[in-house]
Amino acid sequence: MMKVVQCWDDGVVNDIRLAELCRKYNAKATFNLNPGLMAPERKPSRWKTIGEQVWGHHGYCAGKIGLDELVEVLDGFQVASHNWKHEGAGHVSDQVFIQSALDARHYLEELFQRECLGFAWPGGGYTPETMKLLHEAGFAYARTTRYTDNVTAYEDPMALHSNCHFMDPNFIQKYENAKQFGVFYFWGHSYEMYEYEPLWQQFEDKLNYIAQDKDSEWADVIDIVKKH
Repeated sequence: MMKVVQCWDDGVVNDIRLAELCRKYNAKATFNLNPGLMAPERKPSRWKTIGEQVWGHHGYCAGKIGLDELVEVLDGFQVASHNWKHEGAGHVSDQVFIQSALDARHYLEELFQRECLGFAWPGGGYTPETMKLLHEAGFAYARTTRYTDNVTAYEDPMALHSNCHFMDPNFIQKYENAKQFGVFYFWGHSYEMYEYEPLWQQFEDKLNYIAQDKDSEWADVIDIVKKH
């Protein structure tokens, strides 16, 4: 029986729809969050105006889930640290980096009242030093943005690669190929589907494909890593 795991970054408003879609198909998921970038109340998504100097994904400014609704929105799912304000390894000092990772973790543990031992590298970057710090701090794994055919063949859970991005054009082929290794892992940002119905339908079709497969079962990311 192959384990299927997924995770989503940044805690954007689009995750609300994503969470409901996952519930529809009884799909487990882990949401990697930056509490320091999330406002007390929800910030809706919108499109950039001409000349506006703000971050956006192809002009789409993804709003954030409000801290006041986070537990309700993500009830039943796993949450993990993605640093307090998305600080990247190598872009800040190692001390600032690990403090950010722990601040996010401790905040989420207090909010959700359970352990949050997962981590996702902001921007995908990592160093031997920050890997060591995460390990020493008790994190169970740290997901990269690199890909591999065999997710279980990692040398260090602090550099946990996935099989593919959720919009990979060869998603189904990679899913089927992963059966020989026992784990299929995909990730993404829900804002990459914008509010564009065809993209949401394509993703739902993938969830349905997995749900109909009797040779696989949903699991959480933390379930696939060895105890360290």
